[in-house]
Amino acid sequence: MDTAQPRTSTPELAPSTAEPCCGGRVASATLDAEHTAVLADRLKALADPTRLRMLDLLVHQEHPLCVCDITSQFPQNQPTISHHLRLLREAGLAACDKRGVWAYYWATEAGRKSVSLVKALL
Repeated sequence: MDTAQPRTSTPELAPSTAEPCCGGRVASATLDAEHTAVLADRLKALADPTRLRMLDLLVHQEHPLCVCDITSQFPQNQPTISHHLRLLREAGLAACDKRGVWAYYWATEAGRKSVSLVKALL
């Protein structure tokens, strides 16, 4: 005795028409590909709690901070801190200057604006 269910075929989709389905106008996007990529990189950098705290720390400094002073503020070890700082630099949110064996970091104008905007979300 065959208890298998009869097979049903998948219905064919109706061919598309030349008119849009809703007939409405679609506004153009205002961000071009380059600006969108920069914005996405900055948002990715800000999405990590450690990087966001680091950038906030840098924003509140009168002078650039030595990497050793930044490292002492976080539970991660120095290589991890350097990794986070590199990502902030690559996103244009922080900058640094080498002085001998030490690197000194500060928030860029974009970094300052970003922290301010993120805080406004709260």
